[in-house]
Amino acid sequence: MNAPALLSVEGVSVDLPTPRGNLRAVDQVDLRVAPGQTLGIVGESGCGKTMLSRAILQLLPKKAKLTGRVRFDGQDLTRLAAEPLRKLRGRALAVVFQDPMTSLNPVLTIGTQLVETLQEHLEFDTATARKRSVELLAAVGIPAPEQRLNQYPHQLSGGMRQRVAIAIALSCEPKLLIADEPTTALDVTIQAQILDLLAREQRRRHMAMIIITHDLGVVAGRTDEVAVMYAGRVVERAPTPVLFKKMRMPYTEALLAAIPKIDAAPHTPLPAISGRPPDPTRPIQGCSFSPRCRYAMSDCRQQKPVLAAAGSPDHQYACFHPIDGTVGVGA
Repeated sequence: MNAPALLSVEGVSVDLPTPRGNLRAVDQVDLRVAPGQTLGIVGESGCGKTMLSRAILQLLPKKAKLTGRVRFDGQDLTRLAAEPLRKLRGRALAVVFQDPMTSLNPVLTIGTQLVETLQEHLEFDTATARKRSVELLAAVGIPAPEQRLNQYPHQLSGGMRQRVAIAIALSCEPKLLIADEPTTALDVTIQAQILDLLAREQRRRHMAMIIITHDLGVVAGRTDEVAVMYAGRVVERAPTPVLFKKMRMPYTEALLAAIPKIDAAPHTPLPAISGRPPDPTRPIQGCSFSPRCRYAMSDCRQQKPVLAAAGSPDHQYACFHPIDGTVGVGA
């Protein structure tokens, strides 16, 4: 990937104070996203995906401590004042949260929320903003868009609410869209529609996008590159076809194995990852995945492997005993 980065995350860590001690939610993460590129960030719940996205957006809890740099479109977001950050978010840097029922204001109509966004960032007059709102709702596949402007979020289905959230995020033609678990709690058919909508709009606008999910099946075929996170760290990163063809990290293999197979016999049990994720307030000495890894050796329990390339500069993984051979499937 030789294109200049639109987003560059450099050595970012996020620490949170808790009654049990310091909790490191994100641990020394480096990522870059080029204009028009789609990056998938994958991992179990609690691995730091959402906290990383909030670090990028500079929307961390008040007591959180952020170290490292987040550079977006030539600006260091960690050094920007509150007002320039507020103007940047929504205009050039947009986000779709995982629960549209909580991200949309329940006491404002859909039209009010869209119109206010357009007036705030693009300085449209009311008539122009309302006309543009109808166009945006139609673009994301909402029927009778003029009628929907006068409705409240609770009057729409989950899939419709998520489409509204996407319309608001796309309203100002952002350079980067972060979609944090955009299909959570939606029906399977609606999930596919939402993901296809995001992919179509990303291509049409040549917009960079980060898709955050726990499902490797979501990023297959919809992303250019995948970063796999575990215990706050990126443990494997590669172009999507390369990762699915020859994944090297045992954790990535375990995530893929947990996806239901369409050709599997009925009632086939899914292989679960044994054990549980580590307590982030009690970091272990060696590889964080070693207590759950079937390939772990004594050195895995003594020191942490670093994320490094081997064989191909595009494929990095943090493992002393990587998987050999082809274990994945074509993306």
